[in-house]
Amino acid sequence: MKERFDAVLFDCDGVLVDSERLSIRLDAELLAQLGWPLTRAEIVERWVGRTDAAMRAEVEAYLGRDVTAEWDAFADRYRRVFAEELEPVDGAAEAVDAIQAAGYPTCVASSGDRAKIRRNLAKTGLLDRFGERLFSADDVEQGKPEPDLFLHAAAAMSAPPDRTAVVEDSRHGVAAARAAGMWAFGYGGGVTPAAALEGPRTTVFRDMRELPGLIGA
Repeated sequence: MKERFDAVLFDCDGVLVDSERLSIRLDAELLAQLGWPLTRAEIVERWVGRTDAAMRAEVEAYLGRDVTAEWDAFADRYRRVFAEELEPVDGAAEAVDAIQAAGYPTCVASSGDRAKIRRNLAKTGLLDRFGERLFSADDVEQGKPEPDLFLHAAAAMSAPPDRTAVVEDSRHGVAAARAAGMWAFGYGGGVTPAAALEGPRTTVFRDMRELPGLIGA
C-alpha cells in the first residue's frame, strides 16, 4: 500500500522547539520600549509564523520611523533568553522519530533564518534528525502566509504538493500550506488557539504524540 505522503515538512518555532512563548514575551517587551504596546494575543494574531523582517516592517510603518538601533540592541536579549530557556516542544522528538522510522522523508521549513534554525535545533537536541534538510525564509522571495517556502522545500524533497504534509502551529503557516495545495497538520497545543487553525485540508491536534498516527506512521 502506497503511503499517504511523500514528504513531511516541519515548521520549527512552536512545532519542534517551544520558542513562541519566549518570543512573544520578548516581543511584548520590545514593542513597549518602541512605543507600540500590544497584548500577547495581538502579537500572536499579527506575527506568529511570519518572518522577523515582516514584523519589523509593520512596526516601522506604524511608528513612522526607523527602529534599527533599538531592534539590533534587543537582539542580544533574545539570544541570551533562548540560550538559557529554550526547550523542545513536548513530544516532538518522539513524533519525528516515529515518522522517520516509518520511512517518511522529513525536513524543516521555517520562517526563521538558517542560522537561527540550526542554533535552536542544536540547543534542543533535534538538529541531527534533519541534517542539512533545512529550508528558511531566506530561500524564497515571499514568506508565510505565501506558499513559496513550502513549495521550495517540497520540490527539494521531490514531493508533489498534493502528497506533502506540513506540520504547523500558526495561522499564517497553515494558510501557506493550504495555498501550496498541501495537507496541513495544525498543532493546537501552542500559543495559537486551535480553533484559529481549523479549515480545509487541515487536521488539528493538540498533543505532538498524536501526529505519527494522524500522518499514517
